[in-house]
Amino acid sequence: MEAAAAPTPAPHVLVIPFPAQGHALPLLDFAALLAARGLRLTVVTTPANLPLLSPLLAAQPAAVRPLTLPFPSHPSLPPGLENTKGCAPEAFPIFIHALASFREPILAWARSQPDPVVAVIADFFCGWAQPLARELGAAGIVFTPSGVLGTAFPHSLFRRLVRRPAGCGDEFNVTFPAIPGEPAFQWREISMMYKWFLECGIEDKVRESVRQNFLWNLQESWVFVSNTLRALEGRYLDAPLEDMGFKPIFAVGPVAPETDPADTRGGEAAVAAANLSAWLDAFPEGSVVYVCFGSQALLTPAVGAALAEALERSAVPFVWVVSAGNSGGVPEGFEARAAAARRGLVVRGWAPQVATLRHAAVGWFMTHCGWNSVLEAVAAGVPMLAWPMTADQFANARLLVDEVRVALRACAGGFGVAPDPGELAAVLADAIGEKGRDVRGRAKELAAEAARAVKEGGSSYADLEGLVQEIRKLC
Repeated sequence: MEAAAAPTPAPHVLVIPFPAQGHALPLLDFAALLAARGLRLTVVTTPANLPLLSPLLAAQPAAVRPLTLPFPSHPSLPPGLENTKGCAPEAFPIFIHALASFREPILAWARSQPDPVVAVIADFFCGWAQPLARELGAAGIVFTPSGVLGTAFPHSLFRRLVRRPAGCGDEFNVTFPAIPGEPAFQWREISMMYKWFLECGIEDKVRESVRQNFLWNLQESWVFVSNTLRALEGRYLDAPLEDMGFKPIFAVGPVAPETDPADTRGGEAAVAAANLSAWLDAFPEGSVVYVCFGSQALLTPAVGAALAEALERSAVPFVWVVSAGNSGGVPEGFEARAAAARRGLVVRGWAPQVATLRHAAVGWFMTHCGWNSVLEAVAAGVPMLAWPMTADQFANARLLVDEVRVALRACAGGFGVAPDPGELAAVLADAIGEKGRDVRGRAKELAAEAARAVKEGGSSYADLEGLVQEIRKLC
């Protein structure tokens, strides 16, 4: 009698997040989906970032293990800083440069493993992982926490090295001729990182690392995986894009879970979801504006004062989440006045955003248009008040307002630009009122499309299953 053939081991995949909340969380959510489909994952992390993996490790203990490496030191980063949370935007290029030194220890680790790594899935700010994958004989997969547009634009800029002509101001238009519709953005809406690169705002070694990061993604990778869905960006998924290196793009979003039972996704919440829900219970359906600008945006006192005045003038109920270290954005006395009026709540620190957006009382989300926040609002069926500040946020705002029509413009000035309080108050009042009805309706329709996308038979489900099958073929 012949002995039974040994079972084929599950494919071994290396996952490399970038240590920023808006980047690491969706990649870890995506990793959970892969582990649930039978892949074995090793996730690179550092000691201070290891807690971010706790939900994944608890849910998939047999399929996921961490590879904990010391965080690379850099003279521009204070000792102990291992995550960009709360950092100014200019820290991002330094993190990109510093993390590239993970290459050698990862190579040594991978070559010591009894089973080969067949694929390396790395955040698009970890472009150095693409040639690393080639050295290991593995497939290089770029994971983008942004949408297709938000990913194509920076890759296009660093590929083409677009410059603003001498004498032109911030109104100078930058066009993207290789993108469907040939969109154009003013210079003030272009990523700070790209402008720092051109203007020598960072040291030469860091500058070169940043540009090479994007070129490696385009030149060395096998495919892109995007946390997006066809109902949002089908126009940009129908044909290969030059600004994505003509690579296949698997659209697998939204990857975030519908619920967060422990309220710990991304960190310990400053207020329990149950307590916040109880506060919201006092308000009619769709009447509350949820205000949050993510973990990176630090509001200047002028911007915070304008927002506070607009909230008071509009008389709309609100929850305003202020990121840790940004207490200066809230004017003195405002929090006490809002509490006394029983109309507003200020939360300082991390908030249970997924649960809050799904509360019936929350009718609008004032957001910086970071892609995680966008998809959480889309999944919850909550329309947005778009206030982009930097990075991919202007592209996201354009998509949401002009193409998908699930948002209204709140402020278009960008980082550090204070809106007119009266104008912003009018936007808030109009959104809650009759003028916001069509956008609210479209947001509900898009939520239904997003829910269908991730279920069996949906477009994101099909792309995820297709990617897993392709990875299995690599063994």
